Amino acid sequence: MFLSTETVSLLKNFSTINQSLLIKSGRKLRTMSAMKNILAEAEILEEFSRDVAIYDLNQFLNCLSLIPGAEVKLEGSSIVITDGNNSIDYRYSDPSVITAPPDKELTLPSEDVCVVLTEDHLETVKKAAAVLQIPDVSLIGDGECIYLTVRDKKNSSSNSYKIEVGEADSTFQFNMKVENLKLQPGDYDVVISSKNLAKFQSHSRPVTYFIALEPDSTYQS
Repeated sequence: MFLSTETVSLLKNFSTINQSLLIKSGRKLRTMSAMKNILAEAEILEEFSRDVAIYDLNQFLNCLSLIPGAEVKLEGSSIVITDGNNSIDYRYSDPSVITAPPDKELTLPSEDVCVVLTEDHLETVKKAAAVLQIPDVSLIGDGECIYLTVRDKKNSSSNSYKIEVGEADSTFQFNMKVENLKLQPGDYDVVISSKNLAKFQSHSRPVTYFIALEPDSTYQS
């Protein structure tokens, strides 16, 4: 099979969540961070005929780049990357050493807040967090509006940044780490459970991210 540019881009994104990847047979890719606070899943065009365990995903991607446009063959003990003249024999890893998501599909325990976050919202808040040197980002609802906010939660007089992103009929403060927003570029439908779990569904790609919220998050309906 040949891996599409979109699939390679997705694999690069997944490598930022977990350096390893266990690909199950079929057309779905799923990964989970070592801390188990990020889970991502996506549908791809290619179909994997067998389970494939890759310990160092970045190394595998670098091997793909050595032979542009190469065919990827899933052999008995390795992935063979070849264009007919050049080939790389990339050995499968032991699946037991890879942190992989459970087979059971993850669902939100409740759907309490919904908002659309655009690519511009997400990129701007990441830049603001870097400029202000603050690692936290929050979605805050005051009963009327929803704000995407960067500020020091423990210091009310700290520098801060906020942008209005929607309307709210409840009050809440959903806290996340900026470093956990390991999303592919694009706009997202975001659904948040008061049980401290957020779901980011891409508008343009068949990819979904589940991100755990910080335990100091609050919600009042």
